[in-house]
Amino acid sequence: MDPAVLREDMVDGLEHESKAVLENDDVGVAMRDVPRHEFVPDDRTAYADRDHEYLGTRVLSPSVAARVVQALDPRAGDTVLVVGVGVGYTAAVIAELVGETNVHAVDIARPVVYEARDNLARAGYEGVLVDCRDGARGLPEYAPFDRILVEAAAVDPPQALVDQLTADGQLIFPCGTTRQHLEAVSADGSRERYDAVSFDPLLVDGEQSGAIERNRMAREDVEFAQKRAESRRGWELEWLEWE
Repeated sequence: MDPAVLREDMVDGLEHESKAVLENDDVGVAMRDVPRHEFVPDDRTAYADRDHEYLGTRVLSPSVAARVVQALDPRAGDTVLVVGVGVGYTAAVIAELVGETNVHAVDIARPVVYEARDNLARAGYEGVLVDCRDGARGLPEYAPFDRILVEAAAVDPPQALVDQLTADGQLIFPCGTTRQHLEAVSADGSRERYDAVSFDPLLVDGEQSGAIERNRMAREDVEFAQKRAESRRGWELEWLEWE
């Protein structure tokens, strides 16, 4: 069957009252335009409302992708950073909304980065920049961003990402561990809670697929040292016995 017809059926199903997960007309138009079959390993199920596992990452189901992009609420001309880009499907939907050269994306796994670049170019979104980075550190060279989407779960958003928002920017991330919900964080620290979701955790260097060893402390040590240094209030704390 013609992929364009399958996309129409997919979006119609998301908009139907039986699911009612897609309410934003602009997001619906974008999802009708993005050739999802270029981003999943099985063409036969590309437009079914289900996840796909590939290269150690997860391609979001159409219903979850719709909810995430609607929460992000990107507008034409916004600059957007996607953290944990995976194989690139969500970035392509966002590119339809804001323009492909306004979308920047990072992923910690190099094979996934190569796959995302190939998929996006093949689907017609070669202007999306995809780089191999520790997502929690963002992409400061291109900051600030109007919108940041984190496609991986964390208890709190990494401060480096919040710092890369514009003054009226917004970050969306899955908040929690075993129980998660989408949460929006503004540059001023205010938060808004959305529906329940389930995402894999945000990885640090050494945890990505194909890594030799896991090293969660690599980033945590740097963050702890910085917080410790900032907590000091005077040279006397180095030696004075307060008790």
